[in-house]
Amino acid sequence: MIDEHNHVLVSDELIHNKYITKFPGGGLEFGEGTLEAIKREMIEETNTPVEVLKHFYTTDFFQVSAFNPHAQVISIYYRLKTLGPLKVAVKQTPFDFDEAKEGAISFRWIPLHTISEDQFTFPIDKKVAGMLASLHHS
Repeated sequence: MIDEHNHVLVSDELIHNKYITKFPGGGLEFGEGTLEAIKREMIEETNTPVEVLKHFYTTDFFQVSAFNPHAQVISIYYRLKTLGPLKVAVKQTPFDFDEAKEGAISFRWIPLHTISEDQFTFPIDKKVAGMLASLHHS
């Protein structure tokens, strides 16, 4: 999700006692398509309905799950826009949780002109951050 000021939304999360920075989203539920999943995830995480604008990237390399060494991860990224104002607090500082406990999440905007791979935890998000940086600088 990129706003009108050219900032991209990221989530900082505390998962399995690890501090993680990633793009918002999550996994598919059984019987759900990818567009349904991203709309559901954004409502669950931000309480904000979104419109899917277009596909951006699908993982094109092997990636083992960070949480299950016997599972492979494929991520699909879409460009989104909110249908109305974002209904979640947006922080300025990474990991600015109301309470630092398992499952904690906070959101912040990163200006596209400053985005870099090293701001993200997972390899696929790092790749997408690099793609966004390249688009912004070209």
